[in-house]
Amino acid sequence: MQGKKRRLNRIIRKGRTLIVPMDHGITSGPIQGLEEPDRIIEKIKGYVDAIILHKGIAKHSRLIAGFEGGLIIHLSGSTSLGDPNDKRLVSSVEGAIRLGGDAVSVHVNVGSPTEGRQLEILGRVSEVCDSWGIPLLAMMYPRGEGINERDIRNVKHAVRVGYELGADIIKTNFTGSIDSFIEVTENCPVPIVVAGGSKISDKELLAEVKSAILAGASGAAIGRNVFQHSRPDLIVKSLNKIIHEDFEVESAEEILYEGDVVVNRK
Repeated sequence: MQGKKRRLNRIIRKGRTLIVPMDHGITSGPIQGLEEPDRIIEKIKGYVDAIILHKGIAKHSRLIAGFEGGLIIHLSGSTSLGDPNDKRLVSSVEGAIRLGGDAVSVHVNVGSPTEGRQLEILGRVSEVCDSWGIPLLAMMYPRGEGINERDIRNVKHAVRVGYELGADIIKTNFTGSIDSFIEVTENCPVPIVVAGGSKISDKELLAEVKSAILAGASGAAIGRNVFQHSRPDLIVKSLNKIIHEDFEVESAEEILYEGDVVVNRK
């Protein structure tokens, strides 16, 4: 699968990657920070390895044609007006290729009432991706009534499902510590990136990503904590230094004060 390897190399550089998902609008509606996606793309280009977009944003963007990072087209969706955990297929691998996508992504909530249908989607999409040589990023979350989304057993199970059904990269929740996340990475031979999740302080975010890297993660996929940041350019620069240059948290945090700008320090 030479084509898949070449495309993966656009997203994962020397085993590490920083991805910014911007696929939140279908679930949440006009979410703060993504009113103009091109404005965020303009600010973060040069510091991120890939972005995740739904097909409509990719199709209408003024910047995608010249964006030098990897383009990942998200194929599944649901809305908060219905059941947000019921992810359905809303795009195709072939459509992503026509848009110039380097990879595709799907979201699976393991433990939700519609888990079975979502697993069928993941399995089918992985086979189509293999036939076209397109990498597949699977967003694998333990999510459902009464399920602890950061519990080590649940995260390990969700990640293992993604690996066994053919994902090339897996995005999942950080389990809270280096020791616990080592158990996740040791049981998954494909690259794992940690999700950014809900909005947290910069220091918490940088520390979490640093811990994930030390535990064997290949990087991070950070959405809200980038596009809702007062300085998206500086936070991705800080994350880039941790992921690609092994900066310590304190050194990476100092980047947030370039030009005497103080942002979200806690």
